[in-house]
Amino acid sequence: MGHPLEQILRRRLEVIIGTPFTEGNELTVLRNGDEIFPAMLDAIRAAKSTVDLMTFVYWRGEIAQQFAEAMSERAGAGVRVRLLIDALGGRLIEKSLVDDMDRAGVQVEWFRKPLLKSPFKSNHRLHRKVCVVDGGVAFTGGVGIAEEWCGDARNEGEWRDTHLRVEGPAVDGLQSAFIQDWAESDRALYDERDEFPEQPQRGTSTVQIVRGSASLGWDDMQSAFHVMLDSAQERLRIATAYFAPDDDFLDTLCAAPQRGVEVDLLLPGPHADKRVCQLASEASYARLVDCGVRVWTFQPSMMHAKVMTVDGCAAVVGSSNFNRRSLDHDEEVVLIALDEGLTATLDAHLDDDFTRSEQIDLTRWRGRSTSQRLLERSTRPIRRWL
Repeated sequence: MGHPLEQILRRRLEVIIGTPFTEGNELTVLRNGDEIFPAMLDAIRAAKSTVDLMTFVYWRGEIAQQFAEAMSERAGAGVRVRLLIDALGGRLIEKSLVDDMDRAGVQVEWFRKPLLKSPFKSNHRLHRKVCVVDGGVAFTGGVGIAEEWCGDARNEGEWRDTHLRVEGPAVDGLQSAFIQDWAESDRALYDERDEFPEQPQRGTSTVQIVRGSASLGWDDMQSAFHVMLDSAQERLRIATAYFAPDDDFLDTLCAAPQRGVEVDLLLPGPHADKRVCQLASEASYARLVDCGVRVWTFQPSMMHAKVMTVDGCAAVVGSSNFNRRSLDHDEEVVLIALDEGLTATLDAHLDDDFTRSEQIDLTRWRGRSTSQRLLERSTRPIRRWL
């Protein structure tokens, strides 16, 4: 490993998470729908034995139709296709699409239908985004299957997001993330078409897959995020769609600038899709900026990416936001890469994002209206569910 922090991070995360890193992975950064969707569809259309896709959002639009058609065609050709959709996140899908996939042989399952599960379980949603094809190529990140993600984040109708294409041993960890939640469907975990191949060394990236799973206590997602924040020595960058962590995470984040780390936090701006979540974020702006965190709001469209980079040598990409819902409640998965080249690519994308963002000025922010302050305070009782 080149950067001295890489070995430190590797040992900390392996011991604390209990999951080893794998070497020899090939990672490709896919930015926005124009790159993400063609890569995923190409892989699905080329599937020879299996397709496993899990998602929180499966809504409407031409892209939703294209995924349905691709999966249906492969199922009709004898490929085993499994689709797991969160029952709440996928509520806007067109019923005709589901019917067409069913008839074609796609195994469509809904994760935790609210009326069929206990109130406790119904609060814990499937937020993982994973696609695995033939057990050998996988995708993960923040994108949902809907027209909102199409395009290149040029305007408010084209959301900003990041996904990764993965080959190599790390594919096994993403396959496991799918199977863990597929188990609730009561269908078989695997069949004769699952060959579970020994993964070849495809590239040079060292990778750990971290799964966050709904529980009453601390989970691995929180541990991983804390390690990344604590370990930063020079530069820490975070892009997240929803930012509402607990006080412990805020303390950890605010401690970074005090030890000389440059910290940038990129959040949604005027096109945030959930105003109540944005208000919960805004309640922390003054504290963050006061302690030295640079807070930016993305202007062209909804910022939906979930990306973290540390010291130019390590990166996190996945489904988890920096909020209580992701860290305390939902099923999440992230990929942690110790790879200076990959991190440089992600940092370059963030550099471009910052040029299209506005930085929060503390003096101006402290002059915000009384009504704005009251709205921020109104989110306090519900922050743990946002």
